[in-house]
Amino acid sequence: MSAYLSIEGIARRFRTPKGTNTVFEDLWFAMDKGEFACVIGHSGCGKTTVLNILSGLEEPDGGVVIMDGQAIDGPSLDRAVIFQSHALLPWKSVLGNVAYAVASRHKDWSREKVRAHAERFIEVVGLKGAEHKRPAELSGGMKQRVGIARALSIEPKMLLMDEPFSALDALTRGTLQDEVRRICVETGQTVFMITHDVDEAIYLADRIVLMTNGPQASIAEIVENPLPRDRRRLDLHKQPDFYALRNHLIDFLVERSRVLRDSPPAGYDRRRPPVVRPTLATEPVGALSPRRTAGG
Repeated sequence: MSAYLSIEGIARRFRTPKGTNTVFEDLWFAMDKGEFACVIGHSGCGKTTVLNILSGLEEPDGGVVIMDGQAIDGPSLDRAVIFQSHALLPWKSVLGNVAYAVASRHKDWSREKVRAHAERFIEVVGLKGAEHKRPAELSGGMKQRVGIARALSIEPKMLLMDEPFSALDALTRGTLQDEVRRICVETGQTVFMITHDVDEAIYLADRIVLMTNGPQASIAEIVENPLPRDRRRLDLHKQPDFYALRNHLIDFLVERSRVLRDSPPAGYDRRRPPVVRPTLATEPVGALSPRRTAGG
């Protein structure tokens, strides 16, 4: 069975007075429908550029991205983006912002049907009762909830998130992570998310894509999350494989992201990045550099 999303050999290059700057090249990655993938890597490796290519806001300089059997060629309401900033229309209410997106998606719907659909997703993100407030009357967390409701209300085939919680305080960030995970598990939403937060990736993702440092970044490996899919935030640190996974990710960011860019391991194939699954069965708790447990 073919993948729902297939990134096939994409590259991004920029011309400079000193020559061509290659941000990344020959990236290959595939996702199944309903999967939640997080991308981790240092600034400059091209994470946001990859997301922009998936959204259709940028074109790759090589390769192609195929989603649900169709090559991505420009923006589409099949792909909704949640940015770091909420990007709300300040003159519209909560309901107005969400309804605007719904009406754009369903131009043949009546005003009453658009309103009812928008109200359903406003309730889903916990903003029932705040429908008529404008962005200036909302906290940062509430604004981001509106952005999430707006994205989900168009029922996209793929949800793209570019560090959507990074500007929020820890408590609000955790609450919204809980909401997003609950919604995505319940609806089977396919998600591609950028984050710098290792614990966020562990909590949310089914798989974690690790990119080497830029320029000329590549996908170093794909980490399968060994934790149960029905995991809860408060129980994460109690899971037997939590520390093996966390240490593996931190070790990558601290050291291996640079080393693997300059010296790929023998047999490394960009088309088939190694797939690893760090677990307690192969690594002692607290070890900083877990061994690889599987190959792909």
